[in-house]
Amino acid sequence: MKLSKAFSTIAFLIMAPVATLAGEKTVTMKVDGMSCSSCPYQVQSALKTIDGVTKAEASLETGEAVVVFDDAKTDTESLALMIKSVGFTATVKPGADEKVVAQ
Repeated sequence: MKLSKAFSTIAFLIMAPVATLAGEKTVTMKVDGMSCSSCPYQVQSALKTIDGVTKAEASLETGEAVVVFDDAKTDTESLALMIKSVGFTATVKPGADEKVVAQ
C-alpha cells in the first residue's frame, strides 16, 4: 500500500506542472469584411458559441475582435475558422501575441 501511494504522489508531482500550462488567454484578431453595425454582433455571437470562449468583443471602428478563451478547449485557428463561417476573414493581429491572463 505504501509503495502505491508513493507512486501516486510521484505521478502527481510530475503531472502538476503540465496542468498549469493550460489557461485563459486573450488574443486580438484583425477581422476583414465588417462593413455595417451588425457585423461585429455576428462575429461576437459566432465566437461565443465556441466551447472555451469566455468573452468576445468585436469593433467595426477598429476592425478587430478581442477574444478571451481557454486554450485547453480551443485555439486561434478555431476562432478564425468560426469567423470565416459567418463571412469574414480573421488573423491574429501582428504584435498582439496571445497573453496568459490567469489561471
